[in-house]
Amino acid sequence: MLIVSTASLSVLGLIMVFSASSIHSLESKGATYAIVLRQIIFLIISIPMAWVFSRFSLARWKIIARSGVLISIGLLAVVQVIGKSVNGNHNWISFGVVDVQPSEIAKFLMILWAGYILAKRERIGAVQTNVITLIAPAFALCILLVLLGNDLGTASVFAFILAGLLWVSGVRLGVFAGLLTVGFAGIAALIVTAPYRMQRFAVFLNPFAEDQYKNYGWQPAHSLLGLASGGLFGVGLGASRQKWGNLSQAHTDFIFSVIGEELGLFGTLSTLALLSVLLFSIFKIALRAKDPMVRYVSSGIGCWIAIQTILNIGSTLSVIPVVGVTLPLVSYGGSALIATYMGIGFVIGAARRDPAIFEELKKSEFTWLR
Repeated sequence: MLIVSTASLSVLGLIMVFSASSIHSLESKGATYAIVLRQIIFLIISIPMAWVFSRFSLARWKIIARSGVLISIGLLAVVQVIGKSVNGNHNWISFGVVDVQPSEIAKFLMILWAGYILAKRERIGAVQTNVITLIAPAFALCILLVLLGNDLGTASVFAFILAGLLWVSGVRLGVFAGLLTVGFAGIAALIVTAPYRMQRFAVFLNPFAEDQYKNYGWQPAHSLLGLASGGLFGVGLGASRQKWGNLSQAHTDFIFSVIGEELGLFGTLSTLALLSVLLFSIFKIALRAKDPMVRYVSSGIGCWIAIQTILNIGSTLSVIPVVGVTLPLVSYGGSALIATYMGIGFVIGAARRDPAIFEELKKSEFTWLR
């Protein structure tokens, strides 16, 4: 389930990135295939990397996990020094031929580190230790560094990953509710204190408002127009009208809208089904894990993919303000794709270490999975 859903979403992503980016790619790169070609290269890098990671021993993962927080904070700090801004967010580092987003790698490393810390607490029997003081300060520092780059969407993903890890670690419901309240209050404060965020928040429920449609309502309005015009089976692959300049970021933040327009309700429900299978398989493997670190890290990876899916599709449907995060495995983005495959590689390794699963793999004809 994990491998088939991952492969299916990756193939769907390549097809839809090509379709959604063709016009923008022709205008900006001089060729309709330029953007999808880059995505193919990132996928070629990601797949063997995930295979290698799936063979890592747990001892090797623990060595990496110990330094995860330092590497993450270092990467995010470097961005503030030598990074570049894209669409108002200062969260990229340019290497000439390619731009990378270190915050994507930091998400995985922070989950790895937090899983190691929480597992260590469980092994020594320190269940009464305040879990919040163990991992929340490091996550708070990462969130602060991301916010310095003006990227509320990525900061929100870090915050929800932290919330997910605290939940699976067994934080009391009252404490968890209090933390959520503080978190949402912080997000509200960041929205109110930034005029452009306030405008996005004000229009998301009615992007067609006469005074906002051509301003902050433009993206969510045309996202809804794309979804609404798709019908049951869509207008046809490659036939989207919204990608012709009306819907910016069609191949990244709003690719779900292009799926709805070109493949219709069938396409969107199929995408949701594949994402649901992916998440179900990740959490199922996490629940089966005997080692606490594997359980925590796999759960954290599931929370990460889940919250990005909710934020991306929620923005597309205009049920939440536009936050600017990608749809895992489907949207264009090399850093996001590589980071997601790193996480999936860890989960595949967790499944391979399960005795019952490994016995079945040895009987299968797919020798590369053993």
